[in-house]
Amino acid sequence: MNVGATHGEKELGVQRAGRAQRGGAPDERSEAMAFKRKLLLVYLGIAALLALLFVWFQFDTAFMLEWLPYLLKGVPLTLLICFGGIALATILALLGALGRLSSNAIPQGIANFYVSFIRGTPLLVQLFFIFFALPQLAFKPSSPAFLESIFVLQLTVAAILALGINYGAYMTEIFRAGIQSIGHGQLEAAHALGMTAGQSLRRIILPQAVRVVVPPTGNEFIAMLKDSSLVGVVGGQELFFRAQTTGNAQAHTFETFAVAALIYWFLTSVFSFFQKRLENKVARGHVREQLHVH
Repeated sequence: MNVGATHGEKELGVQRAGRAQRGGAPDERSEAMAFKRKLLLVYLGIAALLALLFVWFQFDTAFMLEWLPYLLKGVPLTLLICFGGIALATILALLGALGRLSSNAIPQGIANFYVSFIRGTPLLVQLFFIFFALPQLAFKPSSPAFLESIFVLQLTVAAILALGINYGAYMTEIFRAGIQSIGHGQLEAAHALGMTAGQSLRRIILPQAVRVVVPPTGNEFIAMLKDSSLVGVVGGQELFFRAQTTGNAQAHTFETFAVAALIYWFLTSVFSFFQKRLENKVARGHVREQLHVH
């Protein structure tokens, strides 16, 4: 009799817990919906304020629409510089990370100097050095003739080199942390299976380090997208340069810079969306799912 009563009490408790769980879910959903509505109201308020300022200061919308296609022509060069720069930065970051983790003094010393020097000097100085200073070495009386083809670079190539070298130094620490996040026991197991150091790195360490490295690398690419505007300072026909020259020539600097800012914002938003998708894809199989008790 007591056993049956105890069993009945357990069933009753389970039923009550189930009703409480089912009753709590709508409350959570309603709170989430209420928060989303408040967030939407905040966004609408910001948009209304910007529209009011737009009307109050009488921005020339006709001028902005007229010169929008011209400004958009600078986007392909901006993207070319960024994609080339991030590709170079990834290679340099991997080499730099392996160098800093090496037990050999030569690669570690080179990697330490590279990271310290590049991170200790401004990106704009590095860009000027590559585009303006290096060509002077090619025309020194003691310089061999072949240096001219190496040091005299087109602006696009110089921009890719400057951004790639600069961001590679910062991403070196990202890659080093990603490699070190893998348990040392896995490396020992790979060695026990007869794998060489290169095979262990290629088959065991790097595939797992990718999921750690991808999120910050995506952030670095988005930052590079904005830093590419520095190329306009040395005359690159990218987005910022076109906005600056057009605004100064037409006496509408606010309008042209506002359009350029919106274009940059759109580009970063698009790449942030794809970065999130890539992060989820890379992390698939590593994210621990929650267990639901029914």
